[in-house]
Amino acid sequence: MTAGTLVLAGTPIGDTSDAPPRLAAELETADVVAAEDTRRLRRLTQALGVQPGGRIVSYFEGNEAARTPELVEALAGGARVLLVTDAGMPSVSDPGYRLVAAAVERDIRVTAVPGPSAVLTALALSGLPVDRFCFEGFLPRKAGERRGRLAEVADERRTLVYFEAPHRLDDTLAAMAEVFGADRRAAVCRELTKTYEEVKRGPLGELAAWAAEGVRGEITVVVEGAPETTEELDADELVRRVRVREEAGERRKEAIAAVAADAGLPKREVFDAVVAAKNAARSAPSDGKGLS
Repeated sequence: MTAGTLVLAGTPIGDTSDAPPRLAAELETADVVAAEDTRRLRRLTQALGVQPGGRIVSYFEGNEAARTPELVEALAGGARVLLVTDAGMPSVSDPGYRLVAAAVERDIRVTAVPGPSAVLTALALSGLPVDRFCFEGFLPRKAGERRGRLAEVADERRTLVYFEAPHRLDDTLAAMAEVFGADRRAAVCRELTKTYEEVKRGPLGELAAWAAEGVRGEITVVVEGAPETTEELDADELVRRVRVREEAGERRKEAIAAVAADAGLPKREVFDAVVAAKNAARSAPSDGKGLS
């Protein structure tokens, strides 16, 4: 028996008229349609004027692990399985990776119907460099873990792209301003392709203050990469970078070595700045940001 095909289909991120033409044909002919939300799938098929010809099953975070074997068996039996998520491309911060990996393991053909992407759309609209970028997905919800993840890419020179929930946006932008620097350029892209689409551009510090008033909708954040270290960094900036790395879990010796390497400075110079800040903190009231 010839194995079937797994089709990953991109769906509109807002405007249903952005649906790729092939999507309608795949919906009508697939033996199985696995959808992140069957209700949203129903609304999409109505907007496209199509009637799925095969069986419709749910495939979301809560049942992804349990349902994957069932879908793989259907594929192994010759079925054409179409995977769609609520918006954008399956497996990109959405269900799908497990199924793709399992299909590849069984040597089952996997193909795609390219469609809208919030990552690429936001990147293109941001006004920031697009020649090299990396997608970081969603940041951790806990503040400490979020800061740690940001610290890992504080010196990344490629443009960074993140997804974020609107109710966490202010905290995330504030953390980015602290870890990356308040002057680092960024863009908050909201409700892309929808009626109230908005792209807010500016330094992270300004964007954090703006978001503190409350922001609604689907959010993608694009952040400028770290600049080439050609300028001379003052002692306060060196100490700040060491502190960020320490709070992310690095030992002070390792943090000093890393900051020195990034700045192209001798480790002794960074060490002396840290010691001076420590001595100054002992003789002044603590603001919670010094090195102890």
